[in-house]
Parts: sequence; C-alpha cells; structure tokens
Amino acid sequence: MIKTFEYLRLFETLEQEIMEAVKKVLYSGHLILGPETEAFESEFADFVGAKHCIGVNSGTSALHLSLMGMGVGFGDEVITVANTCVPTISAIELSGATPVFIDVRDEDLMIDPEQITQVITERTKCILPVHLWGQSANMEHVLQIADQQGVFVIEDCAQAMGTMYRDQHVGTFGNTGCFSFYPTKNLAAYGDAGAIVTNDDELARRLRRMRMYGYDTTSSSVEKGMNARISEIQAAILRIKLRILPRLLNRRKEIALRYDDKIENDQIMLPYRHLEREHSFHQYVIRCKNREKVIGSLNNKEVGFGIHYPIPVHNMPAYKNNNTFSNSLPITEKASDEILSLPIHETLYDEEVQTVINCLCEGDQYDK
Repeated sequence: MIKTFEYLRLFETLEQEIMEAVKKVLYSGHLILGPETEAFESEFADFVGAKHCIGVNSGTSALHLSLMGMGVGFGDEVITVANTCVPTISAIELSGATPVFIDVRDEDLMIDPEQITQVITERTKCILPVHLWGQSANMEHVLQIADQQGVFVIEDCAQAMGTMYRDQHVGTFGNTGCFSFYPTKNLAAYGDAGAIVTNDDELARRLRRMRMYGYDTTSSSVEKGMNARISEIQAAILRIKLRILPRLLNRRKEIALRYDDKIENDQIMLPYRHLEREHSFHQYVIRCKNREKVIGSLNNKEVGFGIHYPIPVHNMPAYKNNNTFSNSLPITEKASDEILSLPIHETLYDEEVQTVINCLCEGDQYDK
C-alpha cells in the first residue's frame, strides 16, 4: 500500500537523535517553556524571517490567540474562506467573532481578493487568508485591501511551511502568521504543536502572556489568556526536524515536478503554478472530471489518496444554518467534487511515485 502519510520511515533515520533529545528534556527538569522551546522559537523565527515566534500547542490555538491578541471578539466579523479545514473557522468562533465566507479563485482555489471588498462592513475586524495545500494566497492584494480598510490580517499557514510569496515566507506579511506542526505537516511534531510569528514587539509580548493564562512575571493574570503552551518535548523534536527541513521540502518539490512532467491525462487538472509564488506541496491536489474513476484506478493499485476537503465548511451541519456567510460560493462547492490529493511526502520512493503516475495515465478509463 502506498500511503499518503508515513512518519515511520523518517523516524527510523532520526530515531537515535530524537530519543536522545527526549531523554535530555525528561532529565532536565524543564518540561514546559524551557530552553528547548526558547531555542526552537529563535530558530523558527530565523527560518521564516520573522522577529518573533511564540510556540503554542496547536495551529488552532495559534489562530485563536492571534485573534484574541488583536482584540477580535464578540460583534466582530472575520473574512475568510470555506475551502479550508474546520480549525480555521473554529478559532474564529472561539474568539467570539463571526466568520464571513467568500469564494476562491478558480485557477488556484485560494481566497479571491476581489470579493473581500464586497463583504466588508463596519463590523469587519480581520481578513484571514488560508495558504492551503502549500500554495500561497495573493498577499499583495489582500494587504492593499486591509490597509485601505484599516483591518488586521492573520495568515493561516497551517499547511504552508516552506511556502514563499515573492521570495518572502508566508506568515510574515500580516499582523501574525499561524503555523501547525500536526504530524502530517511539512514540519511535523509527534503530536500536536503550533506557532505564531509576528514582527510586532508588543503583540509578541502579549501573546507570550496569553498562552499561559495572561500571567505576568509574578504569575498574576494581567489579561485574559488560556493554556496554549507548546510541550518542551515537541519543541526539542521540532528543532531536529527544522535542521533538515530544506532537504524534506526539496524532496516534496522533486515529486511534484515529476507529477507535473509525467502525468498526462486531459481529464485531470494539475496544480496551478504562480511564477511569483513557491509552492511547498503539503498536498499535491489535482482536479478530476470524474473523480470516482480516478479513485477506482488508485484503489486497484493500492495507492492511497485524500480529499482536502470533500465538504466545504459552510455546508457542514455545525455551520450550515448559522448564517455566517453572505454570498454564494459556487467555485468552492464545485471544486469540492473535483479535488483529490495524491501521495506526496518526503519518504516516498521513486518507484511508488511512478506507480501513482501510471495510475493516472492509463488511457480510456477516464473517458466520459
């Protein structure tokens, strides 16, 4: 079986170093917010080109804390997309704000900046673009609108570790960038973890307090916060993986280029490539005219696949009747019936890549 997610192959090559790092933490006496967290935050900030990194316990908490840190709450609206994973919307609702959904662009399925101005109201406090699958949103246009309207920008970078927009790492354009290190991500922990990056000194100080109940140095809550701290063990593991991340990202891009070059099927649309953006390929997402036939071919060869995501958030039972969106989302809804994610992880073997290609190039099975 060719898996879409496989962590053991990489773990086996790093096992000794990781186990030594875990043992070091366990014997250090610092299990929470210790030297490993401090070192990881510094190294991660350097990697993405931000002044500050605040390690947290998940990508969802990163988004939630960012919204709280900028005062987004009850009565406010946050403009985002339904073509995303539920945590994007969960974080908005946890803050007390209301998500306002707009559609995506057909070419790349990223947020459509042209629609942002159509839904901005006096209650709009923030725009939250999602850099989905490793592709970047059009940050220049988003930032122009945010500046004109005087609203915040929080970047959802949960799937965008290694993604560049005009030679600058995503997450460093808005007020904050929010990352997830869930085990499937390009930079993956062995459990939940996340981070916020920002260039705002005062906001960074607030977020560090808020991730631990709003405590100041005397353990007195000077503002409302929560328990959103990163584990010291996960920080130690992430430091090891961060050092080899360029190699891991290059392998994903090699596989993506091979798919781009070798998959020939007029019933399949390959991922859109923007010249000014560097895709990091957390997922390699194709669009199929007949997805069930493609799935059948992959199943026949025991090739795993994913659909990210089969149901847009605004059509899920928890959100469908909430009146949290003000316009139709035809491109989002159409794409949800077409998209399919192919295996693309750093330990995929060349012969496995070729098997995937073969499945998608077998002639008449995709005829209408």
